[in-house]
Amino acid sequence: MTSSAPFAQMTRRSSLALLAAAMAQPSWGMPMVRAGSTHAFDRAWLEAEAQRLAQAPHVPMPQVPEGWRDLSYDEYRMMWFNPQRGLWTDEDRPFKVDFFHPGLYFPRPVEVNVVENGQAQTLAFDMSLFDMTDQFPDLPVDDSMGYSGLRLRAAMEHPDLFTEFAVFQGASYFRAIGAGMNYGLSARGLAINTAGPEGEEFPEFTRFWLEAPQPGDARQVLHALLDGDSCTGAYTFRIDPGDATLMSVEVTLYPRVDLPNVGLAPLTSMFLFDQTNRAGHDDFRPAVHDSDGLMIHNGAGELLFRSLKNPAQLEVSSFVDDSPRGFGLMQRARDLADFEDFEAHYQNRPSLWITPGESWGEGSVQLVEIPSDLEVYDNIVAFWRPRDGLQAGAEYRFSYDMEWSAEPPRPRDVAPVLNTAIGGNWDRSRTLVSIDFADHPALSDSPDAYTQVIRSNRGEVTDGVLERNPRTGGLRLTFALEPGEHPSMELRAQVLLGEEPVTEVWLYRWSP
Repeated sequence: MTSSAPFAQMTRRSSLALLAAAMAQPSWGMPMVRAGSTHAFDRAWLEAEAQRLAQAPHVPMPQVPEGWRDLSYDEYRMMWFNPQRGLWTDEDRPFKVDFFHPGLYFPRPVEVNVVENGQAQTLAFDMSLFDMTDQFPDLPVDDSMGYSGLRLRAAMEHPDLFTEFAVFQGASYFRAIGAGMNYGLSARGLAINTAGPEGEEFPEFTRFWLEAPQPGDARQVLHALLDGDSCTGAYTFRIDPGDATLMSVEVTLYPRVDLPNVGLAPLTSMFLFDQTNRAGHDDFRPAVHDSDGLMIHNGAGELLFRSLKNPAQLEVSSFVDDSPRGFGLMQRARDLADFEDFEAHYQNRPSLWITPGESWGEGSVQLVEIPSDLEVYDNIVAFWRPRDGLQAGAEYRFSYDMEWSAEPPRPRDVAPVLNTAIGGNWDRSRTLVSIDFADHPALSDSPDAYTQVIRSNRGEVTDGVLERNPRTGGLRLTFALEPGEHPSMELRAQVLLGEEPVTEVWLYRWSP
């Protein structure tokens, strides 16, 4: 076989040049490594780095070129990561990693490092990992470029199909799902001045370190450096994907200033409407929300369920406690008929439960509910607020476990709140509250065997009626409220058998 003329005329020097150029291109599944970026890494190094940064004023990461920041929403979506070129795609490892490009809502990149054998290497931004339409603008790529976040994938449902289970992108936000679920609520590294008059601060995860997993590993370990005007922090996430995705989180914080209003393990979600507040929502769907209740297992052992609301004005609720056993935002509505939305699949959104790894002392679970008229906005925030806040110059260590699942294991074996409905009676002369408790062995007797306890901090409530719900098999408690001239009422209800609680404690803040 004879060579073509151009190839035959190729000199040895040009052949070597082409070979060198080919070798310089990144192989599929291995993004480029930034030259000279190798450094030793472990948890102690990360804590020392966070402490070092806390001793000087905050310096934000540089912004990417203006053209990237000025992308429209449609233009931003014209470029996407090719999962066939993800990190470890061509290696026998149990996890794969995709990256997000910067721009639009993400003007500052994050640094991504890969750790193996105690050595970390920084990944350089690599345009060849992305696909795009022919309408994507021709934009500059310089030393300020980087990724805006990362996505983790694993073979959760099929051994040859790696599906995503967690995303870290934007400020200190991250989210996860269990197998077969859709993304819904999110979490953050830290909440600072949420709902405070001085305005909320959003510290950022500026640098990530991915520990390279070995064949057979069931856990992906990810480290992150938090940095912001008021605080730095070292975070370690040990993530186990599955039907429920579990995260073990280790945190060390170094405040630059006193933080009286700080939130640990903050959660963010969306609640637009359900049967408690359909008025004003001209929508064909019966409900729209990522979460429908805040559950708390308090230090006294009570299991509380506070149904969420979309208020007319900002509302903050404090559930004072000492050494909470857990809290989280729940999605109790699990049937397609609850939402009738064939695209959003709200019934498949995860609940998220937080279990402290040690005693968190005195403080309160804070619930912030923000008025909203569109489902694209997150308007629910929940977190633990230490009573004494955090002090500048000190070091704070805490840990917690996170479970992203349909429903976490029941911390107490009582009947959960299934649904809440609020509205007028047949002639609109009274406001009725209807609470459905799920079918449960504790509710097997006749409704007459149980006692309902209903309380309000103001106004009046009736004694209520307990009856069996033939659709769910559980009990329904219905009572009327009379606010009088009061603008709001804090409501509490529970069902007892003798003196023993057989249901969660239902809570709600009612307002017109």
